[in-house]
Order: sequence, then C-alpha cells, then structure tokens
Amino acid sequence: MINNLKKFRYRLLAYPAPVSRCVVSGALLFCLFFTEQIIAQGFLRADGKKIVNDGGAVLLRGMGLGGWMLQEPYMLRFNGIAGNQHEIRAKIESLAGKENTATFYKAWLANHCRKPDIDSMAAWGFNSVRLPMHYNLFTLPIEQEPVPGADTWLPQGFDMVDSLLNWCKANRIYLILDLHAAPGGQGRDVAISDGDTSKPFLWQSEANRQKTIALWQRLARRYANEQWIGGYDLINETNWGFADPKDKNGCAEEGNEPLRKLSVDITAAIRAVDKNHLIVVEGNCWGNNYKGIFPLWDKNMVVSFHKYWNYNNQAAVQNFIKIRDEQNVPIWCGETGENSNVWFRDAIELFEKNDIGWAWWPLKN
Repeated sequence: MINNLKKFRYRLLAYPAPVSRCVVSGALLFCLFFTEQIIAQGFLRADGKKIVNDGGAVLLRGMGLGGWMLQEPYMLRFNGIAGNQHEIRAKIESLAGKENTATFYKAWLANHCRKPDIDSMAAWGFNSVRLPMHYNLFTLPIEQEPVPGADTWLPQGFDMVDSLLNWCKANRIYLILDLHAAPGGQGRDVAISDGDTSKPFLWQSEANRQKTIALWQRLARRYANEQWIGGYDLINETNWGFADPKDKNGCAEEGNEPLRKLSVDITAAIRAVDKNHLIVVEGNCWGNNYKGIFPLWDKNMVVSFHKYWNYNNQAAVQNFIKIRDEQNVPIWCGETGENSNVWFRDAIELFEKNDIGWAWWPLKN
C-alpha cells in the first residue's frame, strides 16, 4: 500500500524556507513543507478576523485525536456490528466479559495517545491539537446520578486532559478542548456522539443540558490560567431538526434557537470563572448550518466549520468567509480530511490562501 502512496509538496508562499514534515494518517501519507516557527507564549484570542497571541497572528495547523476518548464504529471497521461506542463496549463484554472489557478500555485510554504522539506532531510542524472528549469520562450520566440533578465528578477525564496538556506544553502546542459526546448525545448521528436512542438526547432533556453547562464550567475553572489551552469547542457537530423532526440532521433548520441558547448559557458559565480563553462555536448540520446563531454574544470567539467530501474550490469556503466578514470574527476548519493525498494538498492550499486555520481528522484511524 505504501508504494502506492504519493507524497506532495506544499510551500507556504509567505515563508521562504520550508521544512519537510511527513505524516501518516490512517492509510494515507502526506508531507507538509512548513517553515520552522517559534510560537510565542500567550493565550490565543480573537482580534477582529484573526486569531492572535502575544507574538501576533496564529494560523492553527492541527490534528484531532479522534478515537481516543470516544470510539466511532467506522474507525474500528465496526460498521454493521455496532452503531456507537456503548454498543461496541457491549459487544466486547458479550465476548470477553466485564472484567476483561474493563481491562481493555483501561489499556486503550492509557495507550491510544501518549507523549511520543504529541512529540511527533510537534516534529512534523503542527502547532495545535483538538481533543474530542466524551463526557462520561468526566461525570456520570444523568440516569446514574445518586442525587437527581447533581453532578458527580470523575477524575479520569480530567487526569487525561492534564497529561495531554503537559505533553502539549512541553512541545509549545495549543490544546483545544472539544466536547464531542455531550450528555445525552447532541444529534441523530449517534456514531459520533455515542447517543442512546432509548434515552433522552441533549435537546430533549434539561438535565442533560444543565450537566453540559456544569461540565464546561468545571473544565474552565480548572484550566482558566493555562495559556497552552487554545480554546473551548463547545458542542461538536450538532445534527438535530429543532423545528421539523423530519429534518433529521438540522440541515434545513432556519432558527437553531435551542443550540444558540445552550451555547450562550455555556459561555456565561465559562466566563464566570475564565475570562481568558477562546470560545469556539459550531452550527447545526454537523457544524455548518449557522442560521439563527448570530449575532455573536462574546468578544473572544471563533466560528468553526467542518469540511468533508466536497470540492476544494473557493465556493466551498466562501459562505464562511462571508460570516467572517459580516461578524468580524475568526473562522477555523475544526475538522477535515478522510480523503486522498491530492485532496489534502488542495485543501491546505485553499485554507491557507484564505487565512483559515485547520485541523485534520484524525491522527489515528
């Protein structure tokens, strides 16, 4: 397979002395040619249409750590076998028993991402990491809370973020926290949020929404003064028809009022304990439908979009450039990838000629 992989070169036009970085993502090899850059320390923040730190403008070039805290069936070739992570775990338990399954997941979480992975990302020239988090590593599901409405905090998730943050600090890489699986699940596409159709989804349960708000405040309080935390990506890829249940994934949604309200409420909870960090907001329809979301409600925000399986032409990003201009806010492609080496090359060229930062999905598949 490797013999069939094609390397590509992409030279950043703004920098005259590129350095080669070659990365294997899944079964694909791609080589980036970046200039060595020293990223000045300091919180990332929005300055008009740009993300900046104490050293000036920062173009995020990153990777998402998909599959670590949250398993998606396709990444394990489990399509048709299990529809989400809790079904994957149930299948393993039925085969190996609860004790062996617990041993497996302990090993998985300890070894899927380690410091050498982050060291490698830094050596390849990346300056950021997006961490997809599953809420159940940080707190109990509402159905398991001993006291209804209370929040039981679990150390495992926080300890994992602490370790990852230390690895990122050592490499001067920004860590962006992404709530990939919110309490109850934030969309009908249950594979990406570990949603359980037998229980209330995030949008059907006030208790799940309050737990989401509480989790973000807990995270923000813990990391308020950590400069290598790049920002808080509030809710990954909501896909939910609020006005029309037949609009399964919210792509025709015109209002998005529940999504906006929850995002505003999360932001208020974060700002009560953390005035420093970027707030990253995603629209409906897997992060791309922003109807009804604006105007923005905080001065330190980034609008994120995700880009899969479409053309790498100006039309593919023009709507988000329009949002950037109209809202005077930075935009960021928080997820992209899952394609060919040629597509990767063309996507980077498209993003960077438009001053759009990006994060590949995923580092490991």
